[in-house]
Amino acid sequence: MLELNQIYQADCFDFLNQVQDNSIHLAILDPPYNLNKADWDTFDSPDQFFKFTFRWVDTLIPKLKDNGSLYIFNTPHNSAYIMLYLKEKGLNFQNWITWDKRDGLGGAKRRYSNGQETILFFTKNNNHTFNYNAVRLPYESTSRIKHAEIKGILKNGKRWYPNPEGKLCGEVWHITSARHKNKINGKTPKMPHLTPKPLEMIERIILASSNEGDIVLDCFAGSGTTAQAALKLGRKFLCCDSNPKYVELAKQNIKKTLNNYES
Repeated sequence: MLELNQIYQADCFDFLNQVQDNSIHLAILDPPYNLNKADWDTFDSPDQFFKFTFRWVDTLIPKLKDNGSLYIFNTPHNSAYIMLYLKEKGLNFQNWITWDKRDGLGGAKRRYSNGQETILFFTKNNNHTFNYNAVRLPYESTSRIKHAEIKGILKNGKRWYPNPEGKLCGEVWHITSARHKNKINGKTPKMPHLTPKPLEMIERIILASSNEGDIVLDCFAGSGTTAQAALKLGRKFLCCDSNPKYVELAKQNIKKTLNNYES
């Protein structure tokens, strides 16, 4: 049995085979995209990539609790295939989330420039956890909202008043990428991991789709962002990565989180 709150160096399949069935409340996966950014992101063909992807999906699904939730990052193109596969497996589609990365302008000349990634949100059934109030966002039209606080806005014959905690979170997430958040003198630095996800984005997912004490799984842990967010928010985690360099990086980042939490 795997020990909780640990980052394991392991192949995702070996790791998942050691996870107890029906034990995971929330899985957050940032797997390879087949964009040839590194050895771990390179496959001989799209067919090989999707065989790998569908195999780890098949291995993961039994690990989720009956009311468990699953978030998968990928390109929009790959996500279309993954979404259909998840539906074939009987999982319940909840949202196609578009992450607007605020990552500068692309260089495409024959199509629209890429500036987004997709996050698929699926659940095993419709009794899943979803803490919508925990992920409310500030209203954008501040002057209109200020007016509405006093007199309300007439909607369908009723007066609507803004929620003091903000608006409900939608399917388009405007969150700056990790590399742009860490600019030095206006320049994006080389990151220890090629594709880290912003901590605030993973925190949003965990707040919405789990409760304190729940177990969060990530079998492509990278720099350990899922584990960091889980610790900060009072959840437990089970994480692994096959790259020893990233496992060490994740452990260092978790140690920093613990030190900040305890201080």
